[in-house]
Amino acid sequence: MLKIGVIGGSGLYNLDGLKIKDQVCLTTPFGHASDKFVITEVEGKEVIFLPRHGKAHAISPSQINYRANIYGMKKLGVEAIFSVSACGSLKEELKPGDFVIPLQFVDRTNQARKHTFFDEGIVAHISFAYPVCQQLAKTVHGAAEKFDVGVHYGGTYLNMEGPQFSTFAESNLYRSWGMDIIGMTNMAEARLAREAEICYVTLAAVTDYDCWRETEEVVTVEMILDTLKKNTENAKKILKSALSSMKEERSCSCRQALKHAIVTNPKAIDSKIKKRLDIIIGKYVK
Repeated sequence: MLKIGVIGGSGLYNLDGLKIKDQVCLTTPFGHASDKFVITEVEGKEVIFLPRHGKAHAISPSQINYRANIYGMKKLGVEAIFSVSACGSLKEELKPGDFVIPLQFVDRTNQARKHTFFDEGIVAHISFAYPVCQQLAKTVHGAAEKFDVGVHYGGTYLNMEGPQFSTFAESNLYRSWGMDIIGMTNMAEARLAREAEICYVTLAAVTDYDCWRETEEVVTVEMILDTLKKNTENAKKILKSALSSMKEERSCSCRQALKHAIVTNPKAIDSKIKKRLDIIIGKYVK
């Protein structure tokens, strides 16, 4: 059975209408995940849902245990992850209420977020020129086009630190760079998913125009939450359609991302590290 992960962001803390088969609390070598992994099923596919901020939205973007979240998905057998996120728009045509499926990321985080499994006793350099699984991205785009929503395929997601929003100067700087949307979470997820050889795509829900658009009110949490309520139902519809249309056969290279990436001599890798990362490197390092 194909196993698909869904990581819910601001406003998406559950998948309504799906029968819950199980809820799993996993202990990983990297600590605890954001919440329990909720296991459901959609048309013969197992869907594993996790709210990245926790169901009560008590975890700040900078404090999310991204490694535990992705490791947990891998341990549960997930092969592809749909990540749903709120974002700000840095372009006029990307309106609040629209959805964006970015194909690129730029990292502007400045705290010590853990965004690699290979930080101790083993070195691996994955190819990350194209951080999103385009096969998965096309599946989400096709699903979104079935509904009466604005959907934009492509573009660049700038990952800022947070939890504060941008200054006016920062917002305009990112616009001058040609960035399309801005958020606080997805870069670490994308990196770790690639290291874990899991296909990854973001469905970004535009909630506001950041603060660059002087004709707009300065962005506030109230403004974002109001738009999120409208976006969440559309996001759930898009997700269910995408999950239903997912096929087991995939031609992408995501599942072999580590094939030529590990540069440490296997004989030099400590047995504890091999055990810790077995579900990720086991097929390459014995």
